[in-house]
Amino acid sequence: MLPEKYYRDRITTLQQQLQQQLQKKSWLGWSRFAVVLILGLAIYLLLPSGLAYVGAATVLLAIIFTRLLFTDLRNKSAIENTRHLVQINEDEIKSLAHNYYSFDDGQGYMPKEHPYANDLDIFGRASLFQYTDRTTSDMGSATLAQWLLEPADVVTIVQRQEAVKELTTVTDWRQQLEAFGRQQKITAGTQQRLREWLQATPHFIGNYFWKIIQYAVPAVMIGILILNIEDVVSNHVRNLFLLGSAIIAYAMAKKIAPLHEQVSKMADELSVLANSVQLIEQTTFKSPLLNTLQQYFIIENTKASVQLKQLKKIVERLDIRLNPVVFVPLAIIFQWDVQQAMALEKWKQRNRQNIGEWFDAIGALEALHSFAGLIFNHPDWCFPDFKTEHFFIEGESIGHPLISAAKRVNNNISITHKGELMLITGSNMAGKSTYLRSIGINTVLAMAGAPVCAASFTLSPVQIISSMRIADNLEESTSTFYAELKKLKAIIDRVNAGEKIFILLDEILRGTNSLDRHTGSVALVKQLIRHQAACIIATHDVELARLKETYPENILNYHFDAQVSNDELYFDYQLKTGVCESLNASILMKKIGIEL
Repeated sequence: MLPEKYYRDRITTLQQQLQQQLQKKSWLGWSRFAVVLILGLAIYLLLPSGLAYVGAATVLLAIIFTRLLFTDLRNKSAIENTRHLVQINEDEIKSLAHNYYSFDDGQGYMPKEHPYANDLDIFGRASLFQYTDRTTSDMGSATLAQWLLEPADVVTIVQRQEAVKELTTVTDWRQQLEAFGRQQKITAGTQQRLREWLQATPHFIGNYFWKIIQYAVPAVMIGILILNIEDVVSNHVRNLFLLGSAIIAYAMAKKIAPLHEQVSKMADELSVLANSVQLIEQTTFKSPLLNTLQQYFIIENTKASVQLKQLKKIVERLDIRLNPVVFVPLAIIFQWDVQQAMALEKWKQRNRQNIGEWFDAIGALEALHSFAGLIFNHPDWCFPDFKTEHFFIEGESIGHPLISAAKRVNNNISITHKGELMLITGSNMAGKSTYLRSIGINTVLAMAGAPVCAASFTLSPVQIISSMRIADNLEESTSTFYAELKKLKAIIDRVNAGEKIFILLDEILRGTNSLDRHTGSVALVKQLIRHQAACIIATHDVELARLKETYPENILNYHFDAQVSNDELYFDYQLKTGVCESLNASILMKKIGIEL
């Protein structure tokens, strides 16, 4: 099924489901109102018969009302979930039309310096991250960013590919995972608060004083109250005990306040995490990576979702301290704060080794879901193959994923031997830079374990390093030319060190005069050839192509050109073999009014 048809059919089904849920909500509201009316009528009719009949009717109707109330709460949750699912499918339809700007752009993950992130539009508006991202948690987006920034080894890549292929077949499941995440974003702040709490030394559970307060004080208070009701203990004695317990509760509350501050405000996020984890636990996976991630949630004699729901309930009970009307009597009679503090530390003892893995696994699953969305939305894309020898790259119909299919022009690449250097000459605006970015961004996707925008793609495991967008830095008093020299030095150092890198260079040494530029470019090309570096260089300097005469086995000359008709330029953006012979700068300058 084509992705757009799937999304539209899914929206139709979900909207029908939503309509039924809204009708149910209305029915439940009227039913609760009817129960209240019936209760009033029952009291009126049964009161003459005695309080026993009134009490029985009240209990029965209260049970019915409570069941209706909980059914309504579940239905409201289902309505919210269905609305999220509708929105997910609507967003995907927009994305298919290349309107993907509602997704996070990942700008916060942009490193100050990186081998390729800025050149290849990995982060920011209209970036690869924004186009790919379907994560809903901070750990999911951080994982996706890390995968796009750091090439993986082939074993990891193959595992991710297998996982992505499996997830592509369960789109309903993926959307449900995303819908749970949209209910309440799981933030890095929550993860940090939990980590700090888990690492903190237990203060309560190993202390006999706290255990005495936990058990002895409530037992004494309940005993005193029972004796008071039976007139064995006077009200004066009862009040003295209540005062003493209140003093203890107040002292304990001050000690437990820092703990509450650590773990409070997490209940909603923990609930979302529990729902997501439960969905993962209930699924059967085939790929090794998905099975490994699922195993993080399987704990001895229990499951992670159960533990998370228990933690949420404990945190909610501790939050009762924010409601004095309810908290004060519970604190005086049961030492409520102490009970919850002990429960929290028991929970921590059971799960302190696991919870970090839960967050990491959720992040990895969300990142895999994002990659699965790419191949589902683009069934014409492919998963790359890998060769062990360095260097090899070959692909057919490679396109830039951030250019819509209607406008995108695809090209091939073939560098099949170590030491081959691809030199691309061409006229202005003919497509050289876009071609470099197409090769670079697809290599980044390949090394992350994602599908690529190509009919076929085979490459060696490699680290991209590029020099394409160079800007001055006023803060560091760095000129554009010096900034480029710094970038080239980093490249040369890695080449000299024998690292397995794939270099993309666009217009070398653009910040200096033409003579120095040509001299430096020739020297750099020769050095790259000596070190058998894998490289693509795009340049206006057609004289560089003459190096083919000196290095016939190393230089691969290609070009992009423009066609001219009646002083109008036409571009086909097709990569061609050989050296560019048509230049268009003079025509463009005439068009803006420069008299040549």
